[in-house]
Amino acid sequence: MRAVFLDFATVSTGDDLDATGLRAVLPALEIHAHTPDGLVDERIRDAEVVLINKVEINRRRIEANPRLRLIALTATGTNNVDLDAARERGVAVCNIRDYCTPSVVQHVWAVLLALTHHLREYDRALKAGAWEREDQFTMLHYPLRELAGRTLGVVGWGTLGRAVARIAEAFGMRVLVANRAGAPPEAGRVPLGELLPQVDVLTLHCPITPATRHLIGSAELALLKPDAVLINTARGALVDAGALAAALRARRIGGAAIDVLDGEPPVPGHPLLAPDLERLIVTPHTAWAALESRQRALDELAANVRDFQAGGRRGRVV
Repeated sequence: MRAVFLDFATVSTGDDLDATGLRAVLPALEIHAHTPDGLVDERIRDAEVVLINKVEINRRRIEANPRLRLIALTATGTNNVDLDAARERGVAVCNIRDYCTPSVVQHVWAVLLALTHHLREYDRALKAGAWEREDQFTMLHYPLRELAGRTLGVVGWGTLGRAVARIAEAFGMRVLVANRAGAPPEAGRVPLGELLPQVDVLTLHCPITPATRHLIGSAELALLKPDAVLINTARGALVDAGALAAALRARRIGGAAIDVLDGEPPVPGHPLLAPDLERLIVTPHTAWAALESRQRALDELAANVRDFQAGGRRGRVV
């Protein structure tokens, strides 16, 4: 069974993962660290199994490869695969889920605590000699706030949203869950417009759909408290980047932590990478990327392939 992994370096760096399980199910697997778009057609020609993370497999590529039987993703999102074309041609598509929950949850709370306790600001000030110039034992230059008694708003009540909420409860926070965008009201959930003015922290964990694109824009940011914090570890296009940059400059919100952008890697001049933005932490789509989570992703990928070979439907979206 000819198989090719087109972008292995998006999962593993410096061979830090154990690919034994994957090679056990695909002994002839051909692994490429990266595959530029211009080489995709050549590398998938005559392949029966194509393993990808972010490489695009469009209709033309599916139709041009009659031997193709399986497209397996090391990700949950499937927007880079033409699912309709796969379905029409009888090509199976599978993804992986719930493999990086601990890593994402740690990231959410790491950035929230960094913002709440002004860790970067104090670190910079001390390295510039500010503490040495003080006439008392402590510095109170930045307002610190406790999380206990404050409110966390969760948009996206799946595995990730629920896991983040459990930690919030441990901190003594109240949790509000947003109703799904464009969906009928659900018991225990709050319409987004009613939720936003109540929360001290807003965390996003929903997929990108026509209903959620720019879910958080100028109007929504204006509803947040002046000291509220926005965290996005889901999809970049959930947030209007220009609107967020403007809100931060005008100090209309207290801060933000963004792990995903609407184009990755971003183009030069992206509004959220401007050097003058304060109270903003931007990370390069690494919330998911703890070593254990990446190994779990690879193991889940191998399990999906093994099950497909046995005639099963594990992880199947098509």
